Amino acid sequence: MAEQTAQNLTDDANAPGAVLRPGRAADPVPDAAGAALNAAQRTAALQASEAARAESDRPPEPDEQEAGDDQENEAEREPQGDIEKALAESKQRKLRLMLRQCDRVLLMDFDLLSMSDWPTNYQMAAARRSRDLWVFSALVAATIFLSGLTGFIPAWIAGGGFGAFVIILLLGVPIIRRIYTEKPSYLDLVVKRQRLLRDARKHVEHLEGKEGLVWQCARMAEYNPALKHPRFSDIIRLSEQRVLARQLVRREYVRLYLIYMLEAEKAYSRVQQAFFDGNQEAIDRGWQSVAAVPAERT
Repeated sequence: MAEQTAQNLTDDANAPGAVLRPGRAADPVPDAAGAALNAAQRTAALQASEAARAESDRPPEPDEQEAGDDQENEAEREPQGDIEKALAESKQRKLRLMLRQCDRVLLMDFDLLSMSDWPTNYQMAAARRSRDLWVFSALVAATIFLSGLTGFIPAWIAGGGFGAFVIILLLGVPIIRRIYTEKPSYLDLVVKRQRLLRDARKHVEHLEGKEGLVWQCARMAEYNPALKHPRFSDIIRLSEQRVLARQLVRREYVRLYLIYMLEAEKAYSRVQQAFFDGNQEAIDRGWQSVAAVPAERT
Protein backbone atom coordinates (compact mmCIF):
# COMPACT_ATOMS: atom_id res chain seq x y z
CA MET A 1 0.00 0.00 0.00
CA ALA A 2 2.76 2.46 0.95
CA GLU A 3 4.75 1.48 -2.07
CA GLN A 4 1.68 2.07 -4.27
CA THR A 5 1.11 5.53 -2.84
CA ALA A 6 4.75 6.56 -3.33
CA GLN A 7 4.66 5.25 -6.84
CA ASN A 8 1.53 7.24 -7.59
CA LEU A 9 3.16 10.43 -6.33
CA THR A 10 6.22 9.71 -8.37
CA ASP A 11 4.11 9.09 -11.40
CA ASP A 12 2.20 12.29 -10.85
CA ALA A 13 5.44 14.28 -10.50
CA ASN A 14 6.85 12.80 -13.63
CA ALA A 15 3.67 13.32 -15.55
CA PRO A 16 4.02 15.82 -18.45
CA GLY A 17 2.64 19.38 -17.94
CA ALA A 18 2.72 19.21 -14.15
CA VAL A 19 3.64 22.48 -12.33
CA LEU A 20 4.81 22.66 -8.76
CA ARG A 21 3.21 25.28 -6.51
CA PRO A 22 5.37 25.60 -3.38
CA GLY A 23 3.10 27.90 -1.33
CA ARG A 24 1.37 30.68 -3.42
CA ALA A 25 0.03 31.05 -6.82
CA ALA A 26 2.63 31.80 -9.47
CA ASP A 27 2.57 35.15 -11.30
CA PRO A 28 0.85 34.93 -14.64
CA VAL A 29 3.17 35.01 -17.57
CA PRO A 30 2.60 38.32 -19.53
CA ASP A 31 1.41 38.13 -22.99
CA ALA A 32 4.17 38.73 -25.50
CA ALA A 33 2.07 41.14 -27.65
CA GLY A 34 1.01 43.21 -24.60
CA ALA A 35 4.58 43.42 -23.32
CA ALA A 36 5.81 44.63 -26.67
CA LEU A 37 3.06 47.27 -26.80
CA ASN A 38 3.90 48.58 -23.29
CA ALA A 39 7.60 48.76 -24.14
CA ALA A 40 6.82 50.76 -27.29
CA GLN A 41 4.66 53.22 -25.33
CA ARG A 42 7.37 53.72 -22.70
CA THR A 43 9.94 54.32 -25.39
CA ALA A 44 7.72 56.90 -27.10
CA ALA A 45 7.08 58.67 -23.76
CA LEU A 46 10.80 58.77 -22.99
CA GLN A 47 11.55 60.16 -26.44
CA ALA A 48 8.83 62.82 -26.05
CA SER A 49 10.15 63.90 -22.63
CA GLU A 50 13.71 64.08 -23.97
CA ALA A 51 12.51 66.14 -26.95
CA ALA A 52 10.65 68.55 -24.63
CA ARG A 53 13.72 68.87 -22.42
CA ALA A 54 15.91 69.57 -25.42
CA GLU A 55 13.36 72.09 -26.70
CA SER A 56 13.41 73.90 -23.33
CA ASP A 57 17.22 73.85 -23.20
CA ARG A 58 17.51 75.14 -26.76
CA PRO A 59 17.98 78.98 -26.96
CA PRO A 60 14.85 80.76 -28.19
CA GLU A 61 14.53 81.88 -31.76
CA PRO A 62 15.12 85.59 -32.56
CA ASP A 63 11.43 86.20 -33.30
CA GLU A 64 10.36 84.58 -30.07
CA GLN A 65 13.02 86.46 -28.13
CA GLU A 66 11.93 89.78 -29.66
CA ALA A 67 8.31 89.02 -28.82
CA GLY A 68 9.26 88.32 -25.22
CA ASP A 69 11.33 91.49 -25.04
CA ASP A 70 8.45 93.49 -26.48
CA GLN A 71 6.12 92.14 -23.84
CA GLU A 72 8.57 93.00 -21.09
CA ASN A 73 9.16 96.49 -22.53
CA GLU A 74 5.42 96.99 -22.84
CA ALA A 75 4.96 96.02 -19.20
CA GLU A 76 7.68 98.47 -18.17
CA ARG A 77 6.39 101.15 -20.52
CA GLU A 78 2.87 101.21 -19.08
CA PRO A 79 3.76 102.68 -15.64
CA GLN A 80 6.28 105.00 -17.27
CA GLY A 81 3.60 106.25 -19.68
CA ASP A 82 1.24 106.88 -16.76
CA ILE A 83 3.92 108.97 -15.03
CA GLU A 84 4.59 110.98 -18.19
CA LYS A 85 0.87 111.55 -18.66
CA ALA A 86 0.48 112.78 -15.06
CA LEU A 87 3.45 115.13 -15.45
CA ALA A 88 2.12 116.46 -18.74
CA GLU A 89 -1.32 117.02 -17.23
CA SER A 90 0.18 118.90 -14.27
CA LYS A 91 2.30 121.06 -16.57
CA GLN A 92 -0.65 121.89 -18.82
CA ARG A 93 -2.75 122.80 -15.79
CA LYS A 94 0.01 125.13 -14.56
CA LEU A 95 0.39 126.79 -17.95
CA ARG A 96 -3.38 127.19 -18.30
CA LEU A 97 -3.53 128.88 -14.90
CA MET A 98 -0.75 131.32 -15.79
CA LEU A 99 -2.42 132.19 -19.07
CA ARG A 100 -5.74 132.82 -17.35
CA GLN A 101 -4.24 134.98 -14.59
CA CYS A 102 -1.96 137.05 -16.85
CA ASP A 103 -4.15 137.49 -19.90
CA ARG A 104 -4.70 141.17 -18.99
CA VAL A 105 -1.18 141.80 -20.27
CA LEU A 106 -2.68 141.78 -23.75
CA LEU A 107 -4.83 144.81 -22.82
CA MET A 108 -1.80 147.03 -22.26
CA ASP A 109 -1.87 150.35 -24.16
CA PHE A 110 1.73 151.15 -25.07
CA ASP A 111 1.07 154.75 -26.13
CA LEU A 112 -0.79 155.53 -22.94
CA LEU A 113 1.92 154.15 -20.67
CA SER A 114 4.86 155.44 -22.69
CA MET A 115 3.44 159.01 -22.59
CA SER A 116 5.16 159.96 -25.83
CA ASP A 117 3.65 163.47 -25.68
CA TRP A 118 5.26 164.14 -22.33
CA PRO A 119 6.71 167.71 -22.32
CA THR A 120 10.48 167.63 -22.22
CA ASN A 121 12.59 169.45 -19.68
CA TYR A 122 13.76 171.87 -22.38
CA GLN A 123 10.19 172.81 -23.21
CA MET A 124 9.45 173.29 -19.54
CA ALA A 125 12.51 175.50 -19.08
CA ALA A 126 11.65 177.66 -22.12
CA ALA A 127 8.04 178.05 -20.98
CA ARG A 128 9.21 178.92 -17.46
CA ARG A 129 11.52 181.59 -18.87
CA SER A 130 8.69 183.11 -20.90
CA ARG A 131 6.44 183.07 -17.86
CA ASP A 132 9.07 184.79 -15.71
CA LEU A 133 9.56 187.43 -18.40
CA TRP A 134 5.82 188.04 -18.59
CA VAL A 135 5.50 188.38 -14.81
CA PHE A 136 8.52 190.71 -14.68
CA SER A 137 7.11 192.94 -17.43
CA ALA A 138 3.73 193.13 -15.69
CA LEU A 139 5.41 194.09 -12.40
CA VAL A 140 7.47 196.84 -14.06
CA ALA A 141 4.41 198.31 -15.73
CA ALA A 142 2.47 198.18 -12.46
CA THR A 143 5.34 199.85 -10.61
CA ILE A 144 5.45 202.71 -13.12
CA PHE A 145 1.71 203.22 -12.82
CA LEU A 146 1.78 203.24 -9.02
CA SER A 147 4.74 205.62 -9.03
CA GLY A 148 2.74 208.07 -11.11
CA LEU A 149 -0.06 208.00 -8.53
CA THR A 150 2.35 209.17 -5.85
CA GLY A 151 3.65 212.01 -8.05
CA PHE A 152 7.14 210.61 -8.19
CA ILE A 153 7.03 210.44 -12.02
CA PRO A 154 4.97 212.46 -14.54
CA ALA A 155 1.38 211.48 -15.08
CA TRP A 156 1.76 210.71 -18.77
CA ILE A 157 4.48 208.17 -17.98
CA ALA A 158 2.25 206.64 -15.33
CA GLY A 159 -0.56 206.46 -17.90
CA GLY A 160 1.71 204.71 -20.35
CA GLY A 161 2.72 202.26 -17.63
CA PHE A 162 -0.93 201.55 -16.93
CA GLY A 163 -1.61 200.87 -20.62
CA ALA A 164 1.42 198.57 -20.86
CA PHE A 165 0.26 196.74 -17.75
CA VAL A 166 -3.16 196.10 -19.27
CA ILE A 167 -1.68 194.89 -22.57
CA ILE A 168 0.72 192.55 -20.79
CA LEU A 169 -2.14 191.10 -18.78
CA LEU A 170 -4.16 190.53 -21.93
CA LEU A 171 -1.23 188.74 -23.55
CA GLY A 172 -1.33 186.25 -20.69
CA VAL A 173 -4.89 185.24 -21.51
CA PRO A 174 -4.76 181.87 -23.41
CA ILE A 175 -7.23 182.93 -26.14
CA ILE A 176 -5.28 186.08 -27.00
CA ARG A 177 -1.87 184.43 -26.61
CA ARG A 178 -2.69 181.79 -29.24
CA ILE A 179 -3.19 184.61 -31.76
CA TYR A 180 0.47 185.58 -31.88
CA THR A 181 2.22 182.38 -30.74
CA GLU A 182 1.63 178.64 -30.82
CA LYS A 183 4.00 177.80 -28.02
CA PRO A 184 2.22 176.45 -24.95
CA SER A 185 2.61 178.29 -21.71
CA TYR A 186 4.24 176.86 -18.65
CA LEU A 187 0.85 176.30 -17.07
CA ASP A 188 -0.32 174.39 -20.14
CA LEU A 189 2.70 172.12 -19.96
CA VAL A 190 2.19 171.46 -16.26
CA VAL A 191 -1.47 170.63 -16.83
CA LYS A 192 -0.53 168.35 -19.72
CA ARG A 193 1.94 166.45 -17.60
CA GLN A 194 -0.60 165.96 -14.86
CA ARG A 195 -3.20 164.77 -17.35
CA LEU A 196 -0.85 162.23 -18.94
CA LEU A 197 0.19 160.92 -15.55
CA ARG A 198 -3.41 160.68 -14.40
CA ASP A 199 -4.45 158.76 -17.53
CA ALA A 200 -1.51 156.38 -17.14
CA ARG A 201 -2.39 155.70 -13.50
CA LYS A 202 -6.00 154.97 -14.45
CA HIS A 203 -4.81 152.52 -17.07
CA VAL A 204 -2.48 150.84 -14.59
CA GLU A 205 -5.33 150.55 -12.12
CA HIS A 206 -7.45 148.95 -14.84
CA LEU A 207 -4.70 146.45 -15.68
CA GLU A 208 -3.93 145.57 -12.09
CA GLY A 209 -7.53 144.88 -11.18
CA LYS A 210 -8.30 143.41 -7.77
CA GLU A 211 -5.66 140.66 -7.84
CA GLY A 212 -2.54 142.54 -8.94
CA LEU A 213 -1.31 141.83 -12.45
CA VAL A 214 2.41 142.40 -11.84
CA TRP A 215 2.42 140.09 -8.85
CA GLN A 216 0.68 137.32 -10.79
CA CYS A 217 2.94 137.72 -13.81
CA ALA A 218 6.01 137.24 -11.61
CA ARG A 219 5.44 133.46 -11.76
CA MET A 220 6.24 133.55 -15.50
CA ALA A 221 9.87 134.34 -14.68
CA GLU A 222 10.68 130.75 -15.68
CA TYR A 223 10.02 131.71 -19.30
CA ASN A 224 11.65 135.16 -19.10
CA PRO A 225 14.42 135.60 -16.50
CA ALA A 226 14.28 139.39 -16.96
CA LEU A 227 11.23 139.42 -14.67
CA LYS A 228 13.52 138.46 -11.79
CA HIS A 229 15.58 141.64 -12.05
CA PRO A 230 15.96 143.40 -8.67
CA ARG A 231 14.71 146.71 -10.07
CA PHE A 232 11.22 145.19 -10.36
CA SER A 233 11.07 144.06 -6.74
CA ASP A 234 9.36 147.25 -5.51
CA ILE A 235 6.54 147.23 -8.04
CA ILE A 236 5.99 143.49 -7.46
CA ARG A 237 5.69 144.10 -3.73
CA LEU A 238 3.32 147.05 -4.24
CA SER A 239 1.24 145.02 -6.68
CA GLU A 240 0.94 142.23 -4.13
CA GLN A 241 -0.28 144.81 -1.59
CA ARG A 242 -2.83 146.16 -4.16
CA VAL A 243 -1.48 149.76 -3.90
CA LEU A 244 0.67 149.98 -7.02
CA ALA A 245 -1.51 152.39 -9.00
CA ARG A 246 -1.59 154.92 -6.15
CA GLN A 247 2.20 154.90 -5.81
CA LEU A 248 2.94 155.77 -9.45
CA VAL A 249 3.33 159.50 -8.83
CA ARG A 250 6.25 160.07 -11.19
CA ARG A 251 6.87 159.36 -14.82
CA GLU A 252 9.92 157.19 -14.00
CA TYR A 253 7.73 154.80 -12.07
CA VAL A 254 5.27 154.52 -14.95
CA ARG A 255 8.11 153.84 -17.38
CA LEU A 256 9.41 151.09 -15.09
CA TYR A 257 5.94 149.58 -15.04
CA LEU A 258 5.84 149.73 -18.84
CA ILE A 259 9.19 147.93 -19.11
CA TYR A 260 7.91 145.20 -16.82
CA MET A 261 4.75 144.84 -18.89
CA LEU A 262 6.80 144.45 -22.08
CA GLU A 263 8.88 141.70 -20.49
CA ALA A 264 5.73 140.06 -19.15
CA GLU A 265 4.23 140.16 -22.64
CA LYS A 266 7.26 138.28 -23.97
CA ALA A 267 6.91 135.70 -21.21
CA TYR A 268 3.18 135.37 -21.92
CA SER A 269 3.81 134.60 -25.59
CA ARG A 270 6.35 131.91 -24.62
CA VAL A 271 3.98 130.37 -22.10
CA GLN A 272 1.25 130.36 -24.71
CA GLN A 273 3.53 128.64 -27.22
CA ALA A 274 4.56 126.05 -24.62
CA PHE A 275 0.90 125.38 -23.84
CA PHE A 276 0.04 124.90 -27.52
CA ASP A 277 3.01 122.56 -28.01
CA GLY A 278 2.03 120.49 -24.98
CA ASN A 279 -1.56 120.32 -26.15
CA GLN A 280 -0.50 119.14 -29.61
CA GLU A 281 1.79 116.51 -28.10
CA ALA A 282 -1.06 115.28 -25.90
CA ILE A 283 -3.32 114.97 -28.96
CA ASP A 284 -0.64 113.07 -30.87
CA ARG A 285 -0.14 110.61 -27.99
CA GLY A 286 -3.86 110.15 -27.42
CA TRP A 287 -4.03 111.76 -23.98
CA GLN A 288 -7.55 113.14 -24.14
CA SER A 289 -7.56 114.14 -20.47
CA VAL A 290 -4.44 116.28 -21.02
CA ALA A 291 -5.51 117.95 -24.25
CA ALA A 292 -7.51 121.15 -23.86
CA VAL A 293 -11.07 120.96 -25.12
CA PRO A 294 -12.37 124.11 -26.86
CA ALA A 295 -15.43 125.71 -25.37
CA GLU A 296 -18.72 125.10 -27.07
CA ARG A 297 -20.02 127.90 -29.25
CA THR A 298 -23.44 129.25 -28.48
